[in-house]
Amino acid sequence: MIAIIFAGIVWFSGMAGFAWAQDTRDEAAFRQPPLELRLSMSDAMRAAVDNNPTVQIFKERVTQAEEQAVTQRGALLPNLSARVSGARRRLFLGSFGGRGGTIPRDFYEGRITLNQNLFSLSLIQRWRAARTNIEVAGLDSETQKMDTMALVALAYLETLRVKKSVKARLADVKLNNELLRLAMERKSVGMATRLDVTRAKVQLENEKQRLLVARNDFGSAKLNLSRGIGLSFDVELILTDDLKLVPVTPQTVDGALQVAREHRVELKAQKKRERLAALTLSSVVMERVPSLAGSGDLGLIGNQPGDALTTDNVQVLLSIPLFDGGQREGRISEQRSLVRLESIRTRDVERQVGLEVRDALLTMESTQQQVAVAKEGLRLAFQELRLARRRFAVGLATNIEVTDAQTRVAQARDNLIEALFNFNASRVDLARAQGRLEAL
Repeated sequence: MIAIIFAGIVWFSGMAGFAWAQDTRDEAAFRQPPLELRLSMSDAMRAAVDNNPTVQIFKERVTQAEEQAVTQRGALLPNLSARVSGARRRLFLGSFGGRGGTIPRDFYEGRITLNQNLFSLSLIQRWRAARTNIEVAGLDSETQKMDTMALVALAYLETLRVKKSVKARLADVKLNNELLRLAMERKSVGMATRLDVTRAKVQLENEKQRLLVARNDFGSAKLNLSRGIGLSFDVELILTDDLKLVPVTPQTVDGALQVAREHRVELKAQKKRERLAALTLSSVVMERVPSLAGSGDLGLIGNQPGDALTTDNVQVLLSIPLFDGGQREGRISEQRSLVRLESIRTRDVERQVGLEVRDALLTMESTQQQVAVAKEGLRLAFQELRLARRRFAVGLATNIEVTDAQTRVAQARDNLIEALFNFNASRVDLARAQGRLEAL
């Protein structure tokens, strides 16, 4: 009996294991491979314009400004309304104190009313201000698009920088593996000590640790890039560009500033804000001017719908502002202050653009020199490493010299990666300062 129960348990366990294995195979069969997207920096910048939530929010603000302009235009167009009513009224017939009574009467009425502003400079200026506000909103949206493109470009470069760091750490691990092999070979023939081997192992583990950190940073950088573009985190990004030194056309400060004045969206937007403030001020000032409006209504009224009579009323209204307790003058003074404020902001934006252009030019010139110095430093570091390994191989030095040389090679690699990143970031900064990211 016990044997039968044991056999049953084994049989059920086997069936359960088979079912689990079958479910696992079915799940693996239906599991889709991760989506991959090959992406250049220009592709990432263009994709951000379409998918970034902040850019989409500013586009909605343009739509809001357009609807506000429609509202202001509606104040200048005819206002047509209609109403129909039916009522029973009790009328008193007779004289007070005398005889008489009340008689109920039914009244039916239908009317169409038309109102039209014939002349109002204030409403005209408000409509013009609303149209200018559409242009301001559009330029603000363009500014946000430029900012987003620049941030995505820098995020792309940061991802490339970390990617190069991963490759550098892999190269460091490879070199330290060779150093460990050399130390073990020398120890086997009695030309090195156990301390040399242990030191090489410690250095190798340190480089493996740095490799793990670099890989984690690379994954985080790709997530940040996906967030900036507005892509799903499930998409595996494959970056097709590389950090490198590219030739750039030399620019003078005056030439670069001239390009910025012609293309920088913030300058155009700020000048439109000045125009908007001036139009708003004008609309308030024009409230002093008399306005002319017309209205009319046409309708039918009677005790029965079939017996209704046609009535009409047409009138022209002239409105002359006399005194409102000083409210209008207060709003005029307030709006004049806003006009002066926008003028100050325009000068500040012009100075800020000049600062950004000059700073980007200086940084680009400096980073070009940094790349050249870093390349030479890496060449010398490799030369030092080769000499140190030769000395260690022939027994003229311990592996401390090799370890130190390897550390300097790793530092030289990092210096070159950092210089290349700074150079390409300065290109993005200059293009953003000049308002020409598309050309980049």
